[in-house]
Amino acid sequence: MRVPRLVGLMAVDARETAQAQGLLINAPDRTDFHLAVVDYVVRQYPQPGAEVPRESLVYVWFDHGPGEGGGGIREPRVPRPPSGGLQRELDEPGDPYVVRCVTGL
Repeated sequence: MRVPRLVGLMAVDARETAQAQGLLINAPDRTDFHLAVVDYVVRQYPQPGAEVPRESLVYVWFDHGPGEGGGGIREPRVPRPPSGGLQRELDEPGDPYVVRCVTGL
Protein backbone atom coordinates (compact mmCIF):
# COMPACT_ATOMS: atom_id res chain seq x y z
CA MET A 1 0.00 0.00 0.00
CA ARG A 2 1.08 3.58 -0.58
CA VAL A 3 1.44 6.22 2.14
CA PRO A 4 -1.12 9.04 1.68
CA ARG A 5 -0.15 12.70 1.77
CA LEU A 6 -0.80 13.92 5.31
CA VAL A 7 1.09 17.23 5.10
CA GLY A 8 -1.37 20.11 5.19
CA LEU A 9 -4.10 18.15 6.96
CA MET A 10 -5.38 18.92 10.43
CA ALA A 11 -4.49 16.35 13.10
CA VAL A 12 -7.98 14.84 13.18
CA ASP A 13 -8.03 14.47 9.37
CA ALA A 14 -4.52 13.00 9.32
CA ARG A 15 -5.54 10.36 11.87
CA GLU A 16 -8.69 9.47 9.91
CA THR A 17 -6.84 9.33 6.57
CA ALA A 18 -4.10 7.08 7.94
CA GLN A 19 -6.62 4.82 9.67
CA ALA A 20 -8.70 4.51 6.48
CA GLN A 21 -5.54 3.30 4.68
CA GLY A 22 -4.79 0.77 7.43
CA LEU A 23 -1.79 2.71 8.74
CA LEU A 24 -0.80 3.71 12.26
CA ILE A 25 0.22 7.29 12.99
CA ASN A 26 2.61 8.73 15.59
CA ALA A 27 3.60 12.29 16.45
CA PRO A 28 6.96 12.31 18.30
CA ASP A 29 6.67 16.04 19.06
CA ARG A 30 3.17 15.75 20.59
CA THR A 31 2.58 13.55 23.63
CA ASP A 32 -1.09 14.59 23.48
CA PHE A 33 -1.49 13.67 19.80
CA HIS A 34 -4.70 11.73 20.45
CA LEU A 35 -6.24 15.04 21.67
CA ALA A 36 -4.89 17.25 18.86
CA VAL A 37 -7.58 18.45 16.47
CA VAL A 38 -6.74 21.64 14.57
CA ASP A 39 -2.94 21.50 14.47
CA TYR A 40 -1.63 21.15 10.91
CA VAL A 41 0.81 18.46 9.79
CA VAL A 42 3.95 20.11 8.38
CA ARG A 43 6.11 17.01 7.85
CA GLN A 44 5.71 13.27 7.55
CA TYR A 45 7.83 10.14 7.25
CA PRO A 46 7.70 8.01 5.15
CA GLN A 47 7.05 10.41 2.31
CA PRO A 48 3.72 10.34 0.44
CA GLY A 49 3.60 7.60 -2.17
CA ALA A 50 6.11 5.31 -0.42
CA GLU A 51 5.22 1.61 -0.52
CA VAL A 52 4.74 0.21 2.99
CA PRO A 53 3.07 -2.88 4.49
CA ARG A 54 -0.36 -2.58 6.06
CA GLU A 55 -0.31 -1.36 9.70
CA SER A 56 3.01 0.47 9.17
CA LEU A 57 3.79 3.45 11.37
CA VAL A 58 3.75 6.91 9.79
CA TYR A 59 5.39 9.74 11.75
CA VAL A 60 3.98 13.27 11.54
CA TRP A 61 5.15 16.61 12.93
CA PHE A 62 3.04 19.69 13.57
CA ASP A 63 3.41 23.43 13.22
CA HIS A 64 3.57 25.01 16.64
CA GLY A 65 1.43 28.08 17.11
CA PRO A 66 2.75 31.43 18.36
CA GLY A 67 4.49 31.13 21.71
CA GLU A 68 4.79 27.34 21.56
CA GLY A 69 8.40 27.10 20.46
CA GLY A 70 8.63 25.73 16.97
CA GLY A 71 12.43 25.50 16.72
CA GLY A 72 11.85 22.82 14.11
CA ILE A 73 13.49 19.55 13.28
CA ARG A 74 17.22 19.94 12.78
CA GLU A 75 18.27 16.63 11.24
CA PRO A 76 19.26 16.56 7.56
CA ARG A 77 16.31 16.44 5.18
CA VAL A 78 16.47 13.47 2.85
CA PRO A 79 15.61 13.68 0.06
CA ARG A 80 16.55 17.30 -0.39
CA PRO A 81 13.78 19.78 -1.24
CA PRO A 82 13.23 20.25 -4.96
CA SER A 83 15.35 22.87 -6.62
CA GLY A 84 13.73 25.95 -8.07
CA GLY A 85 14.03 29.68 -8.40
CA LEU A 86 17.32 31.37 -9.12
CA GLN A 87 20.26 29.00 -9.14
CA ARG A 88 23.94 29.21 -9.81
CA GLU A 89 26.07 26.84 -11.78
CA LEU A 90 29.59 25.88 -10.78
CA ASP A 91 32.43 25.60 -13.31
CA GLU A 92 34.28 22.35 -13.89
CA PRO A 93 34.60 20.07 -10.85
CA GLY A 94 38.28 20.96 -10.42
CA ASP A 95 37.47 24.62 -9.60
CA PRO A 96 34.44 24.86 -7.28
CA TYR A 97 34.90 28.58 -6.56
CA VAL A 98 34.45 30.04 -10.03
CA VAL A 99 30.77 30.78 -10.57
CA ARG A 100 28.82 32.02 -13.58
CA CYS A 101 25.27 33.34 -13.66
CA VAL A 102 22.59 31.17 -15.34
CA THR A 103 19.57 33.43 -14.78
CA GLY A 104 19.78 34.97 -18.23
CA LEU A 105 18.95 38.43 -16.94
